Amino acid sequence: MVRTFLLIAALLAPTAALAEPKANQLFGAHKAASRQAPAAIGAYAKGCAAGLVQLPETGPTWQAMRLSRNRNWGHPEMIRFLQDLSVEATRIGWRGLYVGDISQPRGGPMTSGHSSHQIGLDADIWMLPAMRLTLSRAEREQISSAIVRTADQRGVTPAWTASHHAIMRAAALDDRVDRIFVAAAVKIEMCKTATRADTRWLQKIRPIYGHDAHFHVRLKCPAGSDGCQTQTPTVAELSKGGNGCDDTLMWWVTDYLNPPKADPKKKKDPAPRERGPRDYTMADLPRQCAAVLAAP
Repeated sequence: MVRTFLLIAALLAPTAALAEPKANQLFGAHKAASRQAPAAIGAYAKGCAAGLVQLPETGPTWQAMRLSRNRNWGHPEMIRFLQDLSVEATRIGWRGLYVGDISQPRGGPMTSGHSSHQIGLDADIWMLPAMRLTLSRAEREQISSAIVRTADQRGVTPAWTASHHAIMRAAALDDRVDRIFVAAAVKIEMCKTATRADTRWLQKIRPIYGHDAHFHVRLKCPAGSDGCQTQTPTVAELSKGGNGCDDTLMWWVTDYLNPPKADPKKKKDPAPRERGPRDYTMADLPRQCAAVLAAP
């Protein structure tokens, strides 16, 4: 405990050495949550979390995957949401959900993988329908999720089904959910097949790269997390009843996949590399994160 306090003091000191430890190493070293009141602190990609709860490895309608990562920790609101959605999945025809990464025991930047998932309010849900809920720990390390985006990124594979659409719709209609990240091809397919009666929920479905085998649910800041920074919604679009199924979405399969070629005659200085979560030190995070690290 004394060593931890001394380390944190050094991190926050104005004269701290240039070689101060990275925040992801400090948070990644913790194997259990802090014994504090639950709180999401900071931003989804620059923060930490107190009093997180571990999603049980196996439940009646879910299994946590890749247990060796120890990333099945979330704010109690997230754990309740995942359990509720897994029950809804059984009504839609799945046996339940395979849940991927949520957060580390105390949140914070990770040593590998995600930029976000830092405050216990992000969770990855596999596109692979739960085949059975008796997978061993070894099996959960070996099997892979289903790829629902084609290799050219322009369409969905046969693995995509109407039940995927239904489960994501159920998630988007939940008031706790802020947004859901999917591959652009998935959003386009959902826009094509949604009923015209009410598609405003599709506004929460957001296209982004790297989500061809899972969908990523992000919750709003829950009550009691005063230091949590919820992302600003697209207010103008919401006020018009928009669903995000417009020309902007098509950019993902036009300019994003086939960007305009640069003029070789115009030389451009390379942009400096931006600092990312794996570069952060404790000085980059909210000050409350030091207390989260130091707590028993």
